[in-house]
Formats: sequence, C-alpha cells, structure tokens
Amino acid sequence: MAAKENGLKGADKLIVDAIVHVLDKANFDSFNVRLVPIPSSIPNRRRRARSFIPEICKQISAITSIPVVPALTINRRVKDQSSLSAKARLTNMRGAFSISTNAYPRGDLILIDDVVTTGATVSEAARALNSHGFHVLASVTACLAQPLR
Repeated sequence: MAAKENGLKGADKLIVDAIVHVLDKANFDSFNVRLVPIPSSIPNRRRRARSFIPEICKQISAITSIPVVPALTINRRVKDQSSLSAKARLTNMRGAFSISTNAYPRGDLILIDDVVTTGATVSEAARALNSHGFHVLASVTACLAQPLR
C-alpha cells in the first residue's frame, strides 16, 4: 500500500518484481498475452498524482516485453472499498468498468492489479472484457489482503 498511497518507488519495485516473477513462473509462452491494468478512479488518481497500476504495467512491460493494453475505464463513481464488506464490494463494482474508447484488446489478456481482497474488482473487470468477446486468460496481483472479508 505504501507504493500506491505514498508514491514510494522502492515499494513500486517490489510490486513490479512480484508480478514479473509470477508471469515468469506461469509460463505464458504459448499464449499471445497482453497486460490490462485495472484503472483507478479519477479521485484516486488525483489524490495520488499518478495512475498507479498503468505505471506499474509499463515497468512490467519493459522487463517482460509483454505489451500493455489500457482496455478498461471506470464508467461511474465507485466508493472506496477499504471499509466495505465482501458483499458491498461486489455491489460497488458491479457494472463499474467499460471498454476504453478505441481499445480492441486482441490476444490473451492478463488483468494486473496491486492487491486482491475479495476478487470483486478483478471479477468485474473480467466480466466487462468477456462480455465484449475479449479473452481474459488470468489475473495477477502482487498482494493478497488478509483477512479476506
């Protein structure tokens, strides 16, 4: 969380290294993979003064040569999820993502996010992409929040 909330570049590196490690171990060599960053809301981007996961994905791409496709946008206001229950997170994220204008993410898509707590965000992102006929192969996050709610 220090990477995302405080802009600590050392913490960014830990997240990048963790995701690169998973991508290497998963061996996606027989797939035509593309990284799809999970976008942050506009208020969070403003507060952090950056687009955290898209920046992380660019760093991952530079190391792995896997292209980044910014295929998702948040299409409505969502609540901060840190204090929400699992059920409330599902409701909060339902219908929150749409396909970015002029994005046509070909290939096998890997969703990238920093942390998974209940899976509501990555599930909704996958639903948005799959419902438009795109193929989500996997999701990779650097951290698993404990305890799951």
